[in-house]
Amino acid sequence: MEDSNAVIWTRNLDVYQKNVKILSDVNLEIAQGDFVYLIGKTGTGKSSLLRTFYADIPVVSGQASVAGYDLARLRTRDIPYLRRKLGIVFQDFQLLTDRSVYDNLSFVLGATDWKNKDEMDYRIRQVLELVGLEAKARKMPYQLSGGEQQRIAIARALLNRPEIILADEPTGNLDPDTSEEIMKLLVDISKAGCAVLVATHDFLMITKYPSHILVCEDGQVRHEQL
Repeated sequence: MEDSNAVIWTRNLDVYQKNVKILSDVNLEIAQGDFVYLIGKTGTGKSSLLRTFYADIPVVSGQASVAGYDLARLRTRDIPYLRRKLGIVFQDFQLLTDRSVYDNLSFVLGATDWKNKDEMDYRIRQVLELVGLEAKARKMPYQLSGGEQQRIAIARALLNRPEIILADEPTGNLDPDTSEEIMKLLVDISKAGCAVLVATHDFLMITKYPSHILVCEDGQVRHEQL
């Protein structure tokens, strides 16, 4: 029986990319409120591991559970329900450029079966306040700085009250000061009870906000503590 507080756990997990084994025998556990870094050189499997966790890469060997879903037995039709329990943040923001901040967030709620307009409006205002951008709701993405766009991406990830945020190089396109703002925001989110897993090359941020580290290297994932 796994720890009931574990949002993600794996046992002897192998990660494959196009039939090539990228990672072997991955054993890890991430609990509610944990803040964990995932580091390693380009090509060592960081993004593949994250993609496995949000079911973009299937589990074919070993065990993995994310937000209560057994990934080895996950049915295709259940993938959207798994992803509603996750918040995913990318390096390049992936905002819809043809609509406002508010409409970006409204689109996600509509796509995840929110129906009540007042409840949707309230939740959008809530997440914008959490990331400090409630005044930017009617702005278009191109009117925002990179840091603001990433904050909106984090707000989007928070909409469905996820159990964990998976952030893939969230500061990769940002200057050092803005990177620190984004990392502090993610740390604060973890302190509020949502687990956060951050794949990053930003070692300055790791030293400023030390926490548990998973290292992808030589086809393995090892644990470190800074």
